[in-house]
Amino acid sequence: MNENIRLTKQIPESAAGRRLDQVLAELFPDYSRSRLQQWIRGGDVLVNGLPAAPKFRVAGGESVAIDAELGQETAVQSQAIPLEVVFEDDYLLVVNKPAGLVVHPAAGNPDGTLQNALLHHDPALARLPRAGIVHRLDKDTSGLLVVARNLAAHKSLVEQLQARTVHREYLALVQSVMTAGGTVDAPIGRHPRDRLRMAVVESGKPAITHYRVLERFAAHTLVQVRLETGRTHQIRVHMAYIHCPLVGDALYGGRQKLPRAAPEAVREALRNFHRQALHARRLELIHPARRELVGWECEIPGDFQELLEVLRSGA
Repeated sequence: MNENIRLTKQIPESAAGRRLDQVLAELFPDYSRSRLQQWIRGGDVLVNGLPAAPKFRVAGGESVAIDAELGQETAVQSQAIPLEVVFEDDYLLVVNKPAGLVVHPAAGNPDGTLQNALLHHDPALARLPRAGIVHRLDKDTSGLLVVARNLAAHKSLVEQLQARTVHREYLALVQSVMTAGGTVDAPIGRHPRDRLRMAVVESGKPAITHYRVLERFAAHTLVQVRLETGRTHQIRVHMAYIHCPLVGDALYGGRQKLPRAAPEAVREALRNFHRQALHARRLELIHPARRELVGWECEIPGDFQELLEVLRSGA
């Protein structure tokens, strides 16, 4: 059974001259741009009491009202893909994503994603933007990811991410022997020549990464990383920027560097590690309903743990 929603807001004066659909996407972030456009075209959105086209240019100050039916948000199909659920209640779903699992369907990965798996686990998530997924992990990064299970939780999580009150802690193995921890405060944007990569660029968005040394090996360092912002590939870009790329990260670290003096077991383990050595170990946030701090932690995955054990034996 579909749910009817009724929303009202005033368009800010600062939005003058912008398209209606663009402005509504900012005023109502719980809903996707495509859904808002569908409602506008269907006459479910009134501006000063009158329907308007998606490309209508607002003057600023108008009142906007949405009276629409909340049907399914996405055409993504459910698939019976195993999920490791760490926590679940009426508001949140926390999963431990394995390396190799893509979060959202996209070009090259039309299905077999975390979103497909979530829709099988809870079909009601189809009514939420991106099935309740509010942040992401790269395909080859393992670890914790939180999913909203209703619109109230979705709104709360989006606001917490924007306010930088969601705390995310990672473990990363880098190709360098670090002497101490530190902070990288450098803006990240699309690479000027390679559109598949991100880079530190002056025109990029603010990005802050804190890191602390946990363990040193002969030619590598295990670090604890804490994100203050959540830019695409942020840890991978920032670690490469300070000349400490992640082990296994071909996109930002180039070919795997094998220490010449290392035992063959160490060299073989590094050759056989075919993903970036990055794991989202801990996640903390304010529970949308209880309004108290909650957190979860998950063990480092087997392939990463085995690599560390070999490095320890080689050291």
